[in-house]
Parts: sequence; structure tokens; C-alpha cells
Amino acid sequence: MDTAATLPNPLTRPVAHTRARFQRWWQARLSLTDTLTLNQRNVYILPTRPGFMLGTTLCVLLVASINYQLNLGYLLTFLLAGSAVVGMYVCHGTLRGLTLHLIAPNDHFAQATAVLDVKLLNERRSPRHAIGLSVLGTGHWSWTDVPAQGSITVQVAFQPGRRGRHRVPALTAETRFPLGTFRVWTVWRPAAELLVYPAPEPFAPPLPPGEPRSGGANAASAQATGEFDGVRAYRRGDPIKLVVWKKFAKAGELVSRDTQQTQKYELWLDFAQAGVADTEARLSRLSAWVLAADRRGVDYGLRLPGLEIPPSCGAAHRLRCLEALALC
Repeated sequence: MDTAATLPNPLTRPVAHTRARFQRWWQARLSLTDTLTLNQRNVYILPTRPGFMLGTTLCVLLVASINYQLNLGYLLTFLLAGSAVVGMYVCHGTLRGLTLHLIAPNDHFAQATAVLDVKLLNERRSPRHAIGLSVLGTGHWSWTDVPAQGSITVQVAFQPGRRGRHRVPALTAETRFPLGTFRVWTVWRPAAELLVYPAPEPFAPPLPPGEPRSGGANAASAQATGEFDGVRAYRRGDPIKLVVWKKFAKAGELVSRDTQQTQKYELWLDFAQAGVADTEARLSRLSAWVLAADRRGVDYGLRLPGLEIPPSCGAAHRLRCLEALALC
């Protein structure tokens, strides 16, 4: 076995490092904006590998035509060269004048695929073909055509980083229409930010027991109740607004909120009592508990180092708790 073929080239590391530093320096000079109109200042063009091959072929044809005085050779050479020049103009015009607008992204959980919606607006009277969008450096492209004097929305997927608030990664748009001999592209840095929540623990333990509102005899009964759910079996005459319809739709069990138990006990999701040592594992478990308590429709509070969110319920409360976990 040839070991030289398996060993990495020592020259590739300095080249890759230099290229990465240049890209960071170049991207830092780009302005942050959620709407970008493409023009001559931010659209770039270079020949592709087939374009270089076409150029070499044209040079060979020209030299051969000069040496042998071939009139048909001159005709073929200039015809192909003219087609390449027209293709270059059409390729550059496919992106020039196009407007890119990033729709405000939704928040996502870590380790899940995030999707960005980008609206492409074409004010020209002719359609634009074969336009690709991608997160810079990923190589996963979304291709589309933009109708004449119309718009279209393209979805670009990427894998967000760890939890926290992050800026939307740089995007790139490119086209090689119509001949594929030239590559026209642009680099875009959106100003929008993305909030990444901790990934919920896949097999989280049941919700912790409810804490009594006041100490004393209620403390022992709170521990004896086990998992806090704040619900009981449906009784004839219970108000319709107390019925937990989410649980009925999922488990087929008709239950009502137990207002008496809710008044006695409070469900607290405590960082210090999450039951695991690692900080990220605790946040992951608390994220799973927040989602579980929200599905049950019970009031719950969240205790984090330096922050306490009082018990409540609803979508706004869930988002507030998840945001606190993401920024903890």
C-alpha cells in the first residue's frame, strides 16, 4: 500500500489557513443588511473550468487558422468567441439588478436543521434562470427561476451552532446560465440574528413533583404525589374551559385541570435540581421539561442561576423560558 497517497500534503494547511483568513477579512468588509440589491459593485464573475477549456480551444483554433490560412477556421473561432462573450454578458445580467430579501428567521433548537426563507425580487421584464442560493461554505444549493416582474421565495437549510444568539451566516448566490463557461456570484451578510435553544433531552425523566406554596404538612404530600401534572379525571359538570383537550387528542383520555391542586402546589423547573452534573445536560433536560409542561397545559416556573421566572403558561411563557435557557 502506498502510504504517501494517504498522508496529508503539508502544503495544504498553510494554503487553507491563508484562504480562511482572507475570507474572514473580506467578509468583515461587507455591510450587514437584510435586503441586498445586486449591481456591478457586489457581483463578481470568473471563468469556470469549462470556460478555461473553451478559451484554450479558441487559442488553438486561432493559431491553426493563422498557420494554415483557413477561412472556415477563422469563422468558427470568431463565432465561438462571440458566443462566449454574449454568454458572459447574459450570465452577469442574470444576477445584476436582482433584489434579495431575508425574511425574519424563526428560532430553532440546537442539533436541528434551520431553514432560512429568502425572497428574490425581479423587476426586469424577462425571467431569470438557474439561480442558486446557499450558506457560504456549505455547498448545499437551492436552485430556482425567478419569473419576469415577479418574486419567489427560496428556502436555504443549514445546521446552527451551539445554543445562544447567533448572527445569520453569510449567504451566497450564483449562476452559470446560459453556457456554464462563467460563474457569477455574490456574497451577502444578513443583519438578522437567530436564537438557538438547547436541544431537548431525548428521553427526559418525568416532570419533578410540585412544590407546596407554603411549608408544613403540604410538603410531605407534595413529594408523595410523584409527577406534577395538575390534572384529574373528568367529572360530570366540569366546565368545558378546564378540559385539557391536548391530552385528549394525544392519549384519548378526558381529563380536567385540578384547580385545588394547582392552588396548593407549584411546578418549578430548577437548574440546581435537574439531576445531572454537566451544565449543557441540565439545560437540555430543562428544555425537555419546559416542552412537556407546555404540552400538559400546566403552570410552571423556571429557576436559573441569577434568574427566576414565575409560574405561568402559554406560548409566550414557553418562549420566554426557552430564551432564558438559550442565553443562560
